[in-house]
Amino acid sequence: MVLSASLADAECLDLSDIVNTERYPLHEPSSPGLRQLVAACREQLAETGSAVLHDFLRPEALERARTEGRALAAKTYFSTRKVNAYFTADDPALPLSDPRRIFMDRTSGFVTRDLIPADAIVHRIYVAQAMKRFVAACLGEDRVWEYADPYAGLVQNVMPAGTEQPWHYDTNEFIVSMMTQQPAAGGDFEYCPNIRTPQGENYDGVGRVVRGDTRDEIQIITLRPGDLQLFKGRFSLHRVTRVEGDTERHTAIFAYSQKPGVVGRLERTRQLYGRVSEAHLEAEQRLVRADSLVD
Repeated sequence: MVLSASLADAECLDLSDIVNTERYPLHEPSSPGLRQLVAACREQLAETGSAVLHDFLRPEALERARTEGRALAAKTYFSTRKVNAYFTADDPALPLSDPRRIFMDRTSGFVTRDLIPADAIVHRIYVAQAMKRFVAACLGEDRVWEYADPYAGLVQNVMPAGTEQPWHYDTNEFIVSMMTQQPAAGGDFEYCPNIRTPQGENYDGVGRVVRGDTRDEIQIITLRPGDLQLFKGRFSLHRVTRVEGDTERHTAIFAYSQKPGVVGRLERTRQLYGRVSEAHLEAEQRLVRADSLVD
């Protein structure tokens, strides 16, 4: 299979030159193989909140994605700050044991969508109709949309030695990610499936996890380069442990939504990417919460 030099194309129905379609036939939505794959992903998501597709990329596409990721890493915005799991300000009225008052070091970095070329492997995957159709099927949705957010729709997460992502939730109900470079040590993905619900935050349970009082609810996934992960991160507390060694951890994050026009929150965008756009300013003025959760 020859790796093409195509640009990102939202009408693309066939990613066979970069995706291992013998194993993951995204281009054949009615095939028995894809129906079985979708059913397996749905079962895993229902049971654990996560589904991992190993070796999603063809070897030559993975090597190109790794090379592109290393070049993109030079554009990373790094920030180091204390955050709680909700990205909210401290509230002295709450007890010190409340998870909203437990602040952790967040030292990871991001390359935003506006800096990722249109011919990059990860950009081609993100916008392709074949990919969005597959993700929607796995999530039991009729359709998913790309984020309208000019920064957060597609990002590369860059984690050098000593960096980590502390416990947090995702703004969206689900996220799709793909590792392109694995660190020498550390950088494990840890999560607590469905530790909160739309009806309640479960501060007591969350507090026990973020304080380190228990690991009973924590599941661990060690991802490999070329692995694709579907994850329901709106209700599952999760983190990436501290990276060790000389090799950075690189992960592409594909943000899809269940409705069009989604733009990230203003303050969270400022914290994560160091800047905001006119789209974020306008969206904040129109904000209507979909649920009552803190973040």
